[in-house]
Amino acid sequence: MAITKQKKNEIVAVLKDIFAKSSSVAFVQFNKLTVANAQVLRRKLREAGTGYYVAKKTLIRKSLEGGTVAGELPPLEGEVAVAYLESGDDVTAPAREVFSFEKKLEKAVKLIGGIFEGKFIGQEKALSLASIPSRQTLLAQFTNLVNSPIQRLVIGLSEVAKKKSS
Repeated sequence: MAITKQKKNEIVAVLKDIFAKSSSVAFVQFNKLTVANAQVLRRKLREAGTGYYVAKKTLIRKSLEGGTVAGELPPLEGEVAVAYLESGDDVTAPAREVFSFEKKLEKAVKLIGGIFEGKFIGQEKALSLASIPSRQTLLAQFTNLVNSPIQRLVIGLSEVAKKKSS
């Protein structure tokens, strides 16, 4: 069924709003994604403060025309959706959440590029962004790293105290 011109204009307006407001966007190729898996993906993305919008490639391209995004749009092949940061400040969340879902369901979804810090990024850079842990995980790793030498010192002092008391 063909989309009316009015509906296309509405979709382009929604996409322009997404690209204007979101600091991080990931382009997602979904070829063999079942309805059940799509619902799981949307739920998981929503929990991470990330939105998910499916649109035709031509409408995505049209909504990006004349925008402030620098660089060249990566090739959009197959069925494409847009994962974007809706709330929160974790700019790597869209790419990371899609990538984690990509690892679970091989060949169903694929990260093919995105927009980061006002520039188009290709698949390779999007995958490298996706491999960065969340801010909360990074803070926990840092705390553990700082705490480790102190913990070893306390254990060593405890052993010395045990030897002196016996």
